[in-house]
Amino acid sequence: MSDDGDLYFVGSDNRLHRTDGRGVERWNLPVGDIGRASPVITPQGTVIAASYDDHIYAADASGKQLWRTRLDGDIFASPALRPDGSLIAATAGGTVYALGPGGQVLWTFKVGAPVFSSPAVARDGTIYFGAQNNRLHALTPDGKLKWAFGAGSLVFSSPALDRQGNVYFGSSDRKLYALDPAGKLRWTRQTDLFVNASPIVTSDDLVVVGSYDGKVYAVNTTGEDEWVYAAGAPVAAAAVQLADGSVVVPDLTGTVHAIGPNGQVRWTVKTGKKIDTSVAVSDRGVLYFATEGGGLSAVERQAPLADGPWTSFRSVPAGWGRVLTPQETAARTASKRAALAALPATRPNAPVPAPTPAKPVPTPPVAAQPPAPVRPVTPPPAPSRTPQAAAEAAGRGARAVNGQVVLPLTDLTAALGARVQVLTPRTVTLGFPQAGTPPRTLPVQVVGRAAYVPLSALKTLPGVTLKLAGTATGLQLRQGERLLTLPLNVAALAPLRGEPEYPAVVRR
Repeated sequence: MSDDGDLYFVGSDNRLHRTDGRGVERWNLPVGDIGRASPVITPQGTVIAASYDDHIYAADASGKQLWRTRLDGDIFASPALRPDGSLIAATAGGTVYALGPGGQVLWTFKVGAPVFSSPAVARDGTIYFGAQNNRLHALTPDGKLKWAFGAGSLVFSSPALDRQGNVYFGSSDRKLYALDPAGKLRWTRQTDLFVNASPIVTSDDLVVVGSYDGKVYAVNTTGEDEWVYAAGAPVAAAAVQLADGSVVVPDLTGTVHAIGPNGQVRWTVKTGKKIDTSVAVSDRGVLYFATEGGGLSAVERQAPLADGPWTSFRSVPAGWGRVLTPQETAARTASKRAALAALPATRPNAPVPAPTPAKPVPTPPVAAQPPAPVRPVTPPPAPSRTPQAAAEAAGRGARAVNGQVVLPLTDLTAALGARVQVLTPRTVTLGFPQAGTPPRTLPVQVVGRAAYVPLSALKTLPGVTLKLAGTATGLQLRQGERLLTLPLNVAALAPLRGEPEYPAVVRR
């Protein structure tokens, strides 16, 4: 996340995306594969992104590719940005690279095992990372091994650093480890299952980490529990701490938990979809998180990120992955104050209210780089009519697109009593008047200048069931107690066609 609140992420469409804080796309840039690593935003506004195509990419603020550098394997770990503008990147091929600001390789270190742990850089320049050889490594700034500490199993967890330079990480051996800067063991905290999540260090010097045992642990820097929170589901993502003292962490069942300073629940948002990456926090107090299947959601009216030694996965929203200098710390605090001061005066100060419901952000369209921004389209209001009349219009307006039956969006929403919240060329987010019914995002096909929704997508809507009633009466749509009939002949629109099993052979 950049200082202006824009979001950067790599999607499963093999593209690096930039959106504004509302989820409206500014541009996208093709990369060679999907990506797991968090992008890095430099102080100059350059975005650094990594992909499973073995490349590190750099683009300027307009989306123009500046350079790309090939490494020796998939890049799962998020790169770290050093104060001189160089990068530290690690690969599944088992190599740690230092890259210059122009992408040139400065040095390499051969680990001999895949690295999925994101490097962390200390104030003195020491580079810490875990690897699949069960060790946490410490390198000098010029890439020489200082020491390696052996854990009892794999180290997926990315290290976090406290004010004194002590290092914290988890392992699949079910332990949270604390080491001093020389690599000497200070203490361990046993859990009931894997600790693959990355710890944070809060503003009040607590080490917070989740485990696959369904608990979130807050341990002081001497190794004593301050509190243990029962999330009730495995936790694989790092937590974040907000300026109001809340710790926010998602679990693998898709629930986002806000935990108070004493380990009590403050609020939860349930998405029902797996979340295994950390929440990102803007300086304006908006929380963003990604769910399995390509959903990007926002929770508004929260506090910004807390000031502390390592209060989020990569230390700062821009993803630097290093300890800040005192000047950088002061600048970050000033940036948050300025962002909060710019909000409307009606913003409540204390206590922080319960969050507004998570709002899915539609998947942006694939476009040539750099495209014009995608602007949400608001369809014209339909004239007042009964739901059945709207359903009949939707049935009459149905058509087949690439063998798929689609219905006109305007007529369909009128029949369902839904409201269009966001419409883009590829998705629509619908709101429903029923209390407690969350918005739903559906795919969209644009034909001419009209938006259509696939018939098959209706089964995902709350309380909606479909039943074919024969060619004479068409399709019956039940929504709660309401029964609507669409004059729709699915067989005629999308007939089954027999095709040879081996067409190339048959044609010969």
